[in-house]
Amino acid sequence: MTQNCCETSSNIMILACSGGSSVGQLSNQAAVELAQEGFGKMFCLAGIGGQLSGFVQSAKDVPVMVVIDGCSVGCGRAILKQANVQLTHYLVLTDEGIEKNKNFNLEQADIDRVKEAVKRTVNGNPPVDSWPTETGCACGSGR
Repeated sequence: MTQNCCETSSNIMILACSGGSSVGQLSNQAAVELAQEGFGKMFCLAGIGGQLSGFVQSAKDVPVMVVIDGCSVGCGRAILKQANVQLTHYLVLTDEGIEKNKNFNLEQADIDRVKEAVKRTVNGNPPVDSWPTETGCACGSGR
């Protein structure tokens, strides 16, 4: 049986920012490793952002989702809001004390720290009740 790219084999959908900073890349790499380890399935945030119907519907149908945003700009959160997809679990790496910079030499210790934070967010917190307050644009800033 051929698996459709929009089907989920796990009940946890992992959506990660993969932005142009260290925290974006940490988000992405942690999501890759979590999926490889069997903690959910990584899914295409860009497909949701592009309003591709199968991607949006899959995100609406999944029972548990975690969005990993690198910073407070909240691109992943904004994509879901724009697509009218309810956020269930949400993590911002800079809120975890991880510094945003342009160093793309990721350390495994930082990736592991993010993976643990994701697991803690999903396993230790109730689903998000509403959309978090939006923040201003931080393009080009140090945020």
